[in-house]
Amino acid sequence: MSIAQQSIRAPRFGPAPTVGCGTDRRRSTPLSGASARAVELLSALEGGAISLSLPGRPSRLLGHGEEVAEWRIHDDAALVRILGAGDIAFGETFVDGLWDSDDPVALIGLLSRNRAVLKRAIYGRPMALVRHWLHHRLRANSRRGARRNIAAHYDLGNAFYASWLDRTMTYSSALFEQPSESLADAQLRKYRRILHCLQPRPGQTILEIGCGWGGFAEVAAAEFGCRVLGLTLSREQLDYARRRARRAGVADLAQFELCDYRAARGSFDHIISVEMFEAVGERYWPVWFGQLGRLLKPGGKALVQSITIADALFPAYRRGTDFIQRYIFPGGMLPSAQAFRRSANRAGFAVADDFAFGPHYANTLARWRRAFDDHPEAHEQRGFDVRFRRLWHFYLAYCEAGFRTGDLDVHQFELRRAT
Repeated sequence: MSIAQQSIRAPRFGPAPTVGCGTDRRRSTPLSGASARAVELLSALEGGAISLSLPGRPSRLLGHGEEVAEWRIHDDAALVRILGAGDIAFGETFVDGLWDSDDPVALIGLLSRNRAVLKRAIYGRPMALVRHWLHHRLRANSRRGARRNIAAHYDLGNAFYASWLDRTMTYSSALFEQPSESLADAQLRKYRRILHCLQPRPGQTILEIGCGWGGFAEVAAAEFGCRVLGLTLSREQLDYARRRARRAGVADLAQFELCDYRAARGSFDHIISVEMFEAVGERYWPVWFGQLGRLLKPGGKALVQSITIADALFPAYRRGTDFIQRYIFPGGMLPSAQAFRRSANRAGFAVADDFAFGPHYANTLARWRRAFDDHPEAHEQRGFDVRFRRLWHFYLAYCEAGFRTGDLDVHQFELRRAT
């Protein structure tokens, strides 16, 4: 299903943390080395153009194509850093207030589609990225590391997430019947599709690895009569999910534990995991699939919803680190669809069904970003400053662009034991 791009208003961040706009006297001076190199690279863009504004200079149109993305550079230092550290510095300099764009999704998408032209600018120089690579490797998802990494993201507070997620408190891709459908209805459709794939009978047990705020468990218990055990490493999510089950009158069926997937015990008719696999880390994929094999009853089904990176991009991605791993999901690692299948096969599972719906995630992210930007005062009241808001605005735009270009996708993999 094709999902139309959502119109997003420019965010109201207030004054940028640091801005150096320059003066008219600089118009007659030659471009700095980094600016000159950026102009050279951007002039070769295909499939679109960038309206580039450099400090103290009139904007210029660079590239070839009808689509035009705007990029306002407030300080030449932004380009120096980007050419050195690639996409990590691209995000960092936005957070620092060194550049802006009225439509960052269009800008990021255009740059991504020209990856071959901008290879060094996207991936950066190896020596400039060493500290980021080491930082990422030191935050691996061991048992202790996973608890720390999850807390860093999910324990920002339930009120924070409630201010921009829909009423189902679902932080994963929705599944839309039509682009104008409410986000809550589309999230419920996603949960029901998972359950229809599993075809559970009333009273059967479902293990949910990474239960979020309990949305799936509520649907499985209330509508399908299943007994659900949800695992999380976030105390905030645990408290919310338990209260939710009590409010819905399904606390006898939907139960939750603060538990690492490696410590789970028991035997379950079915297992699901919605966008938790990305937080496992490639080193632990065999352990994760091994647990699925031990915990799933013979004849049972497992369904894993996971974000994936394009197969062609996976080799370079797995060798390095990117902005999302550095600042949003420490220890995270996306599989490619092929890499996921290989890991599942090695563990004795066959992919019985593979449902991909990446455009729906682009629509979901656009809704989240609009809701996030619409309430700056609420974020301020919770102690989240301008830099934090710029970080999350960039993160949501960065991900949306990935799904719109096809660099990212999201799959529901239905797994059965290989015969």
